[in-house]
Amino acid sequence: MTQEVVGNLHMHTPYSDGAWYHDQIALAASQARLDFIVVTDHNVWVQGPQGYHHEVLVLVGQEVHNNRRTPQANHLLVYGAEAELSQCAAQPQQLIDAARARGGLTFIAHPFDFPLKFMREPGIAWVDWNIEGYVGLEIWNYMSEFKARMPNRLLAVYYALYPQRAIRGPFKETLELWDELLADGQRVVGVGNSDAHAFTLSLGPVKRVIFPYEYLFRCVNTHLLLDEGLTGDVEYDKYLIYSALEQGHSWVGYDLLGSTKGFSFTARSASEHAAIGEEMRRAGAVNFDVEVPLPATFQIVRAGKGVVARAKGTKMKFTSVEAGAYRVEAYRKGRGWIFSNPIYVL
Repeated sequence: MTQEVVGNLHMHTPYSDGAWYHDQIALAASQARLDFIVVTDHNVWVQGPQGYHHEVLVLVGQEVHNNRRTPQANHLLVYGAEAELSQCAAQPQQLIDAARARGGLTFIAHPFDFPLKFMREPGIAWVDWNIEGYVGLEIWNYMSEFKARMPNRLLAVYYALYPQRAIRGPFKETLELWDELLADGQRVVGVGNSDAHAFTLSLGPVKRVIFPYEYLFRCVNTHLLLDEGLTGDVEYDKYLIYSALEQGHSWVGYDLLGSTKGFSFTARSASEHAAIGEEMRRAGAVNFDVEVPLPATFQIVRAGKGVVARAKGTKMKFTSVEAGAYRVEAYRKGRGWIFSNPIYVL
């Protein structure tokens, strides 16, 4: 029986440039009602803290990049490799291959990332696309988006005080890239994360933590559908988490707008059935069913063809005879809310 779990897969501790250590972050995750987190310090794999802390499964990955590169680019999230891989950072393909050789999963972090010009902070995008073998993209990075919404100091102060007014959804460029890759026949899993550091921002008289871990864990998360429930066994539960992640049995939810728990996206054609992340061969027409947990405006996107169906409310049915990668986008209050991984119709 499948079980839905909610987690965050991108954050930092003082081992790189974060504010809190693993146990403190796990407590914040527990208070935000997350089931798991993956801590991804820059260019260091910290072995010891993996396990259950405050009833939250804490896993340890890395965010690997070449520190010597100027300007910075090509940050890669590595999960499950269970080893230090920063020695491969200068060659992205070598890094991806090294992670795969150890059973690891790789995701391109913030593929589009824009500079914070008034603070002279450069963007850190992915630029070397002559690669293969990565599992997916970070389609929504909360802190990357927040930074992009601050063109000047005045808006920076305003959004520091009212951060929920800055966040609108994944960058258009990222969604377009994702659809291009899917339309090209690639299987690319999308995830959404906080990129939490708990930075303290000082702008004149305003001094504020941008943002506390617990706050970010209530915002952009990745929801996974596991083949079975978590057991409390760290190694087995890690296997369940990473298996669901690799297969794309997941969606990205901006849970601050309302919990996205219970979202459902399925397809059927005669006796064939598929759920999020699965593939299905057509036996004539394909019938899609979408259900969102709260009233919203939502749509089905077929990669390479754009929006093929729209609805308002909580449920939608749609029929198609075309092959392709179909995914769901949902919006509430004019902001992005749910972004599902595809169902692949052959």
